[in-house]
Amino acid sequence: MTTPAYPAAHALLDGKVVVVTASAGAGIGLAAAKRSLEEGAHVVISDWHERRLGETLDQLTGQHGDAVAAVPCDVTNEEQVQNLISAAVARFGRIDVLINNAGLGGTKSVLDMTDDEWSRVLDVTLNGTFRCTRAALKQMVAQGGGGAIVNNSSALGWRAQEGQAHYAAAKAGVMALTRCAALDAAPHHIRVNAVAPSLVIHPHLVKVTSDELLAELTKREAFGRSAEPWEVANVMVFLASDYASYLTGEVLSVSSQHA
Repeated sequence: MTTPAYPAAHALLDGKVVVVTASAGAGIGLAAAKRSLEEGAHVVISDWHERRLGETLDQLTGQHGDAVAAVPCDVTNEEQVQNLISAAVARFGRIDVLINNAGLGGTKSVLDMTDDEWSRVLDVTLNGTFRCTRAALKQMVAQGGGGAIVNNSSALGWRAQEGQAHYAAAKAGVMALTRCAALDAAPHHIRVNAVAPSLVIHPHLVKVTSDELLAELTKREAFGRSAEPWEVANVMVFLASDYASYLTGEVLSVSSQHA
């Protein structure tokens, strides 16, 4: 089945300031940053890989000028997370939306997995989401409340796949964090939601997954293809926008499979 046409923008994030973690490269983070800019936002992109971050900034600046800025950040480092939030505020005056996209995967049987391999995936994917969420919530509260956080989880937070125990556990944790943080944030009129994509093929996934497995996973998709990164970004933008004003603590499956 062919990929649908890229939809036109409708100013869904007009005037908002959006921070996107792990947004360098060619995956969901970059798609979310681009879509946010197209929808009228000022955007701060962030990534631990400074060269790729600089290249991404150059690309987006060429299209959107000074509406975009870049701040290097390793989400496993609390000092860098704090700097990301403060730098975003220094540049654009406030933060209205945080998109937590940073995550780390890989394939390894539990029988062979080391403590370091387990902990690294959990620290980036779950703990990093927590650190950034905490920092953004404190800033949003200090601004007087209001805002939205959108987390990137995975359909593997619901279902099993061999070799994915560390990643699935981390993404299930992101789902639980989303639900509980939403209740903590609700009195401040801040919404916290998540997306749970199934299969989104991008260069990083191709590097860590066999062609055979990708082909098998693609066959399971109802549309006979993987999602495009921008198709996931569209749902992130919806959750960040005022169209989702009564949604909080929810995890939306961006999938053509049964969850």
